Amino acid sequence: MTPPETPSPDAAAPLPPLAAQAERLIELGVPELTGISATELRAFAGAFGDDADGALLALHPDRAPASVLAPLLRRADKPGFVVEDMTDVDQFAPHDIELPDAALYLVTGPDRGDDLANLTPEEALPALARAHRTPLLLTEGILWLLQRPSLLERNHCFMTIGSRLRKPNGTLDARTPALWISNGTGRDGRERRDAPKVGWCWWNNRHTWLGFASADGRPPRPEGRPA
Repeated sequence: MTPPETPSPDAAAPLPPLAAQAERLIELGVPELTGISATELRAFAGAFGDDADGALLALHPDRAPASVLAPLLRRADKPGFVVEDMTDVDQFAPHDIELPDAALYLVTGPDRGDDLANLTPEEALPALARAHRTPLLLTEGILWLLQRPSLLERNHCFMTIGSRLRKPNGTLDARTPALWISNGTGRDGRERRDAPKVGWCWWNNRHTWLGFASADGRPPRPEGRPA
């Protein structure tokens, strides 16, 4: 059996400063897509100075849903996409996660979760809880890749099990969202080979090439700082 590829050194590189992250989102056209203005993004980032080094600038999924963010992803000059059988992607909402009540917030200490690869989501969730970590939402995972595209590597992709879909009968859908790289097979189409892909995996399935992305937390906005 072929051993898994070693993650690139860049996988451990820190995120850019918040001000640079804000400019990246502005450059991608996020204000026009979400109604969160460039002024708001810059003001939020600027309010923290160097206090939030290593944190991710996140947008509330109600304002920036996955279907809007995914096409902004790029890999090998190809745009990201959502798999065709996930037309309900924006219904995957935060589950057992309390988000700050703001359009913009921080996600501290994001990690790809390579050490949890080959666990099922059902097994990974309590493992993250024992480590006092919180699983990333799908939208947070996409935003992370918008800032650090090189984090998405073959054999080192990740799931975002903080987002779940509750069905009308109250039970949770067995699909769990993930971000990986298309092989250009099946309904993806050959033209999408190597493109970033939003897809899903079953709650009780294992994948050696999928970690479980998580964070230290989502700190509340300090008093006097912009929402």
